[in-house]
Amino acid sequence: MGLISFIKEAGEKLFGTGEAKAAQDAAAKSPSPENVAKANDAAAQAIKTYIGALGLEAEGLAVSFDGTAGTATVSGEAASQELREKIIVAAGNVAGVSSVVDNMTVSAPTPESRYYTVVRGDTLSKIAKEMYGNSNKYPVIFEANKPMLSHPDKIYPGQVLRIPPL
Repeated sequence: MGLISFIKEAGEKLFGTGEAKAAQDAAAKSPSPENVAKANDAAAQAIKTYIGALGLEAEGLAVSFDGTAGTATVSGEAASQELREKIIVAAGNVAGVSSVVDNMTVSAPTPESRYYTVVRGDTLSKIAKEMYGNSNKYPVIFEANKPMLSHPDKIYPGQVLRIPPL
């Protein structure tokens, strides 16, 4: 449990369309507490839907969002530490989210992963060399970040990756 930081401008752009965009526009035009709450609820639902679309499920998964602070909060019980971390990374790698409050529990705890923020010029091989001392371990990082990563060459600056223990 804790607070994990992300780069607010990097990630999936979920709030630019649909209900989340409409709610944000209404809150911007008339920033009443009711409109701000609707915008936050719509953004939270967009994040939760995105997590589900990635096939990441947890018992009682709940997501809330505070647009003013750019903070998403996730709670629920994940079946594994890996699933918990993937849900946190998926929620944080959304444009507009600068941090994730992790209130999740795990039914079968294992050692936690480290996190790495991608910078310009990084490759999974370069990250593996830095984190594990062996660039040929890049598939471990790739597999640890599926389904958020669809190809080892498709990483971007600002993206946060899970680096599991070997």
